[in-house]
Amino acid sequence: MIQMPSIRVNENLHIVLWLVKDLAWLMEFRLLGALMIAPTLTMAFFITWQCRAERRELVHAIAVILWILANSTWMIGDFYFGMRGHGLAKAFFIGGLSLLAVYYLLVMPLEHWRRNTRATNG
Repeated sequence: MIQMPSIRVNENLHIVLWLVKDLAWLMEFRLLGALMIAPTLTMAFFITWQCRAERRELVHAIAVILWILANSTWMIGDFYFGMRGHGLAKAFFIGGLSLLAVYYLLVMPLEHWRRNTRATNG
C-alpha cells in the first residue's frame, strides 16, 4: 500500500512552491510566476482535502486557498493587465479574512459553549 505524505510534508512543499511563485513575481519572471500558480493551488487544495476531517484546520486551509487566489490575481493583474485586478484580489483577501472572522468570532465560541454546556449537564 502506498503511504501518503503527512500534512506537514505537504505544507512544507507548498511553502516552497509559493515562494518560487512570489519570487518570480518579484523578479518579474512572468511566465514562471504564471506557471507556478497551478502547482501552488493544487497543493493547497490537496492539503485542504487532507484537513477535511478537522473543522479548524479545514477553515484555515480554505483561507489559504483564498489567499493564494488573491495573491495570484494580484500578480496576474500586475504582469498582464497594467496593474489592474486589485479589486478581485481584494475580494479574495476579504473572503479569507471573513471566513476566519466567522470561525473565530462565532463558530469557535459556540463550539466552546456547547462543550461546556454538555460537561455541566452531562
